[in-house]
Amino acid sequence: MGRHSDHLVEGTNPGLNVLVHEPASPSALRPILLLHGFASSARLNWEDSGWIRALTDAGRKVVTLDLPGHGSSTAPEEMDSYSPSRIRADLLQILLDAHVHPLADGQPGSGVDIIGYSLGSRLAWEFGATQPELVHRMVLGGPGSGDPLAAFDLAAAQRFLTDGSPIADESTSSLLRMARLIPTNDVFALLTMVEAIKREPFVPRDAIPHMPLLLVAGDKDERAQTIPELAELSGHAEILWLPGRTHTNAVTSRTFKSAAINFLAA
Repeated sequence: MGRHSDHLVEGTNPGLNVLVHEPASPSALRPILLLHGFASSARLNWEDSGWIRALTDAGRKVVTLDLPGHGSSTAPEEMDSYSPSRIRADLLQILLDAHVHPLADGQPGSGVDIIGYSLGSRLAWEFGATQPELVHRMVLGGPGSGDPLAAFDLAAAQRFLTDGSPIADESTSSLLRMARLIPTNDVFALLTMVEAIKREPFVPRDAIPHMPLLLVAGDKDERAQTIPELAELSGHAEILWLPGRTHTNAVTSRTFKSAAINFLAA
């Protein structure tokens, strides 16, 4: 499966780059969907950091995608293509195209597990809440109870790209700098995504996933210090803190990978 171009749930084709990675040996286990973070890609978040190899070696089929404007996906002009609700609709269609069937007792290959990181965790939280018949378990890395892009100063970022005006907000400056370091990113498309996300703010209590969750973050990750609030909302969550890790480097942790594989094997 390459460029996702057919059978969309609705609307304009966003040209999502979707790949399916088969397990190292034949397996009847359910697949795992991986959702990367803002300004990253499936390759950077999951392949280069060893996740895909670790999961396929564990007998899991892995489905990856690049979000709109990221990696090898196209950058649609329509803002709706970047909204969380539209992305959730595309995720549902991607899973249907990958022949994911609703969860069924006694069928270990039914349904799907999800691993998300940062923005991918926000998308996974909402997807799991709205698709409980499909999602078995989820691992959310670097999550928080607040909207991960709510404080992004969109106007300042646009001024900087136009005339180089300094950005006062350090978080905005850091995210924009990171986005511009990756050649495959369409920076203006990413700003469109920020605007679309601001129109659909993340309010975790409004849609709560009730399947088992593993919430993982570096103990130096300032963005994830509200993890206990998500765990309390869920009522079915475990928390794993990674000593010395930050939001940037937690995803490369071997402890993170091992814990995720063991948690999803249950």
